[in-house]
Amino acid sequence: MEIKIIRAKPNQMKAKPEDESKLGFGKIFTDHIFTMQYHSDRGWYDAMIEPYRPLSLDPTAMCLHYGQEIFEGLKAYRGKNNALFLFRPDRNIKRMNNSADRLCMPRIDPDLFMEALKKLVLIDKDWVPRSRGASLYIRPTMIATEAALGVHSANAYIFFIVIGPVGPYYPQGFSPTSLYVDEDYVRAVRGGIGYIKAAGNYAASLLASKLAAEKGFTQVLWLDAIERRYIEEVGTSNIFFLVGNELITPPLTGSILPGVTRDSVIQMARRWNIAVSERPISIDELMDASAKGTLKEAFASGTAAIVSPIGEIFYKGKATAISGGGIGALTEKLYNEILQIQYGEKDDPFGWRVPLSD
Repeated sequence: MEIKIIRAKPNQMKAKPEDESKLGFGKIFTDHIFTMQYHSDRGWYDAMIEPYRPLSLDPTAMCLHYGQEIFEGLKAYRGKNNALFLFRPDRNIKRMNNSADRLCMPRIDPDLFMEALKKLVLIDKDWVPRSRGASLYIRPTMIATEAALGVHSANAYIFFIVIGPVGPYYPQGFSPTSLYVDEDYVRAVRGGIGYIKAAGNYAASLLASKLAAEKGFTQVLWLDAIERRYIEEVGTSNIFFLVGNELITPPLTGSILPGVTRDSVIQMARRWNIAVSERPISIDELMDASAKGTLKEAFASGTAAIVSPIGEIFYKGKATAISGGGIGALTEKLYNEILQIQYGEKDDPFGWRVPLSD
């Protein structure tokens, strides 16, 4: 399918931010949007890049009532000599199609998806930040647009991509975060939709996140929904613990998102001959490791923050410091290595970096 391009006129173009240190996250968007329509009678059609605009939805659009909404998050980076790169976009495309399968939504041709990503970023390439640590965030989204009430999968959808310049996800940047172990609420259960990027997953996490923030913590550390014992995720990220010489992350058993950065950390650590285990780890095992002095580091991984050090975990009224409340050596090394690959500052032995060119 050919992608039609309608460029924004001068009076439709926005003023670009002057101070990249004040970008924030997810508040600024570029001049163009990619949109594509779907109907069960004709498949995908009307793929186009056009001036950024609001979407028009019927009040009975099924996404508003029955939750058929999925999305992805990835980034574009500006490296040396203004070279532009994407980081493992094929993994995001694959994961979005897996999300579509789970919510009975139509799959998107991976080649068309990739072409749309590249063309949209290149059209708005002047928006890609020039400062290290800033990037262009990319948000592909699909929602059900059929106007109907009654619980069934929709017959009509829109797929769209918006992009915008962002700074660090956490205002404090690459510095230790504090986690609150929530024992009252759960994020997801096996057999549900915890392993996909569905909007409902994030809505379900808001109350616990709000309560944790009110207590002064950065994020929630989620436990499993059945036994409330096993660690699953932190906030909107995967989690890792360095216990002794073993790097541990919870396994992908259906309630945890298969993070692109999670996979990158695992591959990189194994390349460095670090023992990586994808296995269940209980909060009791973690507290015991801390008491014995074998819990050396902890960090979260995700597209938004890359690798985020964890300096403290609060559980059952007690705060446990990790890495002395600072940043562990492995955490910092992983963060820098992934960042350097993303910005084209060093060799990419994994083939993760995808260059963009007109």
